[in-house]
Parts: sequence; C-alpha cells; structure tokens
Amino acid sequence: MRYLSVTEIAKKWDVSERSVRNYCAQGHVLGAFLTGKTWNIPENAEKPERSNKKKKSLLHYWIFCRSRK
Repeated sequence: MRYLSVTEIAKKWDVSERSVRNYCAQGHVLGAFLTGKTWNIPENAEKPERSNKKKKSLLHYWIFCRSRK
C-alpha cells in the first residue's frame, strides 16, 4: 500500500494541511498513522465529512413546499 504525506493529501482534497492533520489526529482518516511527527495516510483514504456541515432540515423543506401551494 502506498502512503501519502499531509501536503499531498491536502492538495488532493483541496483543504489546508492543518485540516488534514486535525482529521488524522481525531481518527477521522482510516489507516492513517504517525511515524515520529509525520502522518502517513493511505493514498485511497477518503476525505471525511465536515463535522460542522449544515444538514438540511425536513421541517424547512415541508414549510417551503406548503408555501408554494
């Protein structure tokens, strides 16, 4: 298995290096491990979902649909 650095993953996922390190430290990237101070991340690792991402509410959708009648 090939491992990529934080810099390479940050470019691949289009996020900052700090975000990648935080994802790894919090355990959101499966298969990532530390060697000294360097994160080794599998090249096929998927970008985790943001924890502060807004979720669409069904209630708001229902109100929107009802107002269009």
